Amino acid sequence: MSSTEVLIRVQGTPNPNAWKFILDRAVLNEGKATYSSIDEAQHNNLAKSLFQIDGIRQVHYFQNVITITHQFDMDPDSIKEQVCAVIQTRMPVHNPNQTVIDEKKMARQNLSPEQQKIEEILDRTIRPGLQGDGGDIEIIKLEENKIYVTYQGACGTCPSSTTGTLMAIEGILKDEYDPQIEVIPI
Repeated sequence: MSSTEVLIRVQGTPNPNAWKFILDRAVLNEGKATYSSIDEAQHNNLAKSLFQIDGIRQVHYFQNVITITHQFDMDPDSIKEQVCAVIQTRMPVHNPNQTVIDEKKMARQNLSPEQQKIEEILDRTIRPGLQGDGGDIEIIKLEENKIYVTYQGACGTCPSSTTGTLMAIEGILKDEYDPQIEVIPI
């Protein structure tokens, strides 16, 4: 085995159209990144190459995991094989210090105390499970007792993200933050 060969373990997610590729090295040393198109991935050669695979809809990086979401009518075995091939060729020259600058996100210290509390609850209760399944959640805005969120990675097109997962998130926030809170996916 050459020193540049990447060890990859492929896992399914609750989303039948998403796969996690767990690598033996960091994809990102810090934070997370979600690309929804080849245009968004222009400055990341690994993600850009993954979008060149027919049917890829989203690429999500978190630590040593790449989650790929694909069109529902694509052959999953073919997708997995092609993704592994791209990872093998691109990962040896990939820079794990490269992060996405997301201008929509503010530093947590600049958030309102209410939103900081919600972020802390999500970090402690919800995000570990979502990230374990190859996804995540981002707060877009908080208005009165409504919190608007977007799902990332495998969660973005998962059928349970608008049903069971959403009810669980809302239930935890009702218990720990405000009984009147409403969580709205956008």
